[in-house]
Amino acid sequence: MTSIARRIADLFRIKANKALDRAEDPREVLDYSYAKQQELLLRVRRGVADVATSRKRLELQMSTLEQSSGKLQGQAQQALAVGREDLAREALGRRAAVATQLTDLQGQHAALQAQEEKLTLGAQRLEAKVDAFRTRKETLKATYTAAEAETRITEAVTGIGEEMGDVGMAIQRAQDKTEELQARAGALDELIATGALEDATLPAGRDDIQAELDRASSGTDVELELARMKGELTAAPKSSPALESGEATDADRKPDKPDKGAPS
Repeated sequence: MTSIARRIADLFRIKANKALDRAEDPREVLDYSYAKQQELLLRVRRGVADVATSRKRLELQMSTLEQSSGKLQGQAQQALAVGREDLAREALGRRAAVATQLTDLQGQHAALQAQEEKLTLGAQRLEAKVDAFRTRKETLKATYTAAEAETRITEAVTGIGEEMGDVGMAIQRAQDKTEELQARAGALDELIATGALEDATLPAGRDDIQAELDRASSGTDVELELARMKGELTAAPKSSPALESGEATDADRKPDKPDKGAPS
């Protein structure tokens, strides 16, 4: 059972692959791949934008802390000026905490800036690849379309295409039908001529005896015409040898003219 199930599964995959190959259009596959690459490029660009946003947020926080540090420094100096050393010490302590936060933010800012530069470079490379793929895609689509059109034209000219094959079969069927009808018409004419069938268009009362008489009369007319032509050929004028010999005798019988010098 396991072997049979495996063979059935393999057969199903083979049939499915063949059906998919027939239904698959390379142009659609190329367009789908290009759309996927565009989606990837869009995600990378969004990542770059997110990192840049985080970097700008850190820069705002760093600016705020720097302003706070400067303010605390000024307050410590004012406290010392009025003799409030305790206030000056408090202000300086807070300034130290702000400086620590500012140092941490500067480290995060540097890391985000490096990440942003890396993502920007990757986005630029990916965009170049996507543009190159788009150019290649359009070239392949144009080549495939031209090859497909050439194939269809060749199939139409040679008659091996499906459409032209159907046309050829239709023409063959029409010829076969025409020959069949011609053969049927000839057979009916022969049956009518032999009297096996009657011609329904002829007047009523015509029987097979009359048909035989007509055929006999037709044959007699042909024989009479042939005899007349033979008679004409036999009666054609010819030169008579006796007539020619008679003309020669009359010429011999003419008297010679008398010689003027002879005595009378």
